Amino acid sequence: MITLTSVSKSFGSTRVLHDINLSVSEGEFITIIGFSGSGKTTLISLLAGLLQADAGQIVMDGKPIAGPGPDRGIVFQNYSLLPWLTVFENVMLAVDQVFPEKSAAERREHTEKYIKMVNLTPALGKLPRELSGGMRQRVSVARALAMEPRVLLLDEPLSALDALTRATLQDEISDIWLKSKTTVIWVTNDPDEAILLADRVIPLTPGPGATLGEPIEIPLPRPRDRRAINHDDTFKALRLEVINRLLGSKKKSTVVSRQLVLPDLIPEDLTTVNTLRLLNRRGPMRRSELKREEVEVNS
Repeated sequence: MITLTSVSKSFGSTRVLHDINLSVSEGEFITIIGFSGSGKTTLISLLAGLLQADAGQIVMDGKPIAGPGPDRGIVFQNYSLLPWLTVFENVMLAVDQVFPEKSAAERREHTEKYIKMVNLTPALGKLPRELSGGMRQRVSVARALAMEPRVLLLDEPLSALDALTRATLQDEISDIWLKSKTTVIWVTNDPDEAILLADRVIPLTPGPGATLGEPIEIPLPRPRDRRAINHDDTFKALRLEVINRLLGSKKKSTVVSRQLVLPDLIPEDLTTVNTLRLLNRRGPMRRSELKREEVEVNS
C-alpha cells in the first residue's frame, strides 16, 4: 500500500534521514521506534505530505505522495486543537472538509459516532481548556478517525501523558484498530508501547543521517492483555531484542584528546588592600617575570 524507496531528507547542511526503505501493507499496524531527535517526526511529516523528500520516492497505491490528503489522517504530539471550538466542533471541522456531499444531519451523526468511539460523548460541548491532556488527545484521535483515512499516522501521540492515561489510551486505540483495521504507522520512543500495539516494530537508527533497521515481527496474539503480557516470555524476549537493537545502533562517540596549555599568568589578589597597587600595574603578572631573591632575617 505504501512504499518508501531510498528516501533522504536534510535541513540545510544537516542530513536528518538517509536511504529510508519501507513497505507497509494495507491493514498493518507498524511502530517505528527511535531515540529523541532521530528524525521520527520528519518521517511522519514526509508520509503525511507536509514535507517533500530531497531524494527517493514515497508512493501510496502506486502514486507518489505530493502533498497532504484526506486519505492520510495524522495525530500530532501536541493535540493541535482549535481552542475556541468545542469537542464536537473540532471534529466536525474535519468532517465538513472531507464529506461536503453529506447532509448536515449526516455530518452531525458521523461526528457524534467517532466522538462516542473515543468515549467523549459527555464532553461534547466542552472547550479544549476544560479537558485533561488525555481527553484532548482523544479529540485528536476522533478527528483523525472521522476523516475515515486509509492510513492513520501518529507522531508520539501519548508521550505528553501520565503513565496511567497513556496505558488507557493505548488500549482504546488498539481496540479501535481491531474494529476498523485502518493501516497505522505509529512512531514512539517506548519499547513496551511499540511491542504492545504493533504487528512489526522497526528501529530507526540515531541521527544525523538516520535510517531504518531490520523489522522485528511481533507474533503475540490479539487482543493483547497488558497485565498478562508482562509475564509472557515471548514479550520479554522481544523487548530485550528491541532495546538491544536500539542500543547497538547508537554510534560510538568520537573521543578527541587535546593538550591544553594554560596561560602564563598568576591569579591576582583582588582584596581591597591590593586594589590601588593593581590599578597602577600594567596588567597581571606572568610566572616568567618572577625573580628569586634571598633575604637575610635577623632573629
